[in-house]
Amino acid sequence: KKHLDADVIVHPETTPEVIEVADRVESTGGMLKYIKESDKKNFIIGTEIGILHRLKKENPQKQITAAFDRAICPNMKLIDLEKVLWSLEEEHIEIMVPADIASKAISAINRMIELK
Repeated sequence: KKHLDADVIVHPETTPEVIEVADRVESTGGMLKYIKESDKKNFIIGTEIGILHRLKKENPQKQITAAFDRAICPNMKLIDLEKVLWSLEEEHIEIMVPADIASKAISAINRMIELK
């Protein structure tokens, strides 16, 4: 009742029942883009709460509320900066990707690591 004018945006990894009643289904990047470009001012976000800080920081003029304030993805919390540094320094963790997938992903990966 408090947010009747809000757009409800959920991540595609939420349950089918939640997706069915959402206004939009967006990836994390899609949420960031949609909220930034939207004329609407009120949003309810159904995804891992870690993204809320960034959404609010990048859109201070908009009201952004978590659908569930304890939505925490345990897999996202497994990696911290210390573990990333260790992995880079030790070159210990290797990820094997099938060639057909790698050939499709290489340009996106190169853009992500490109130094400007």
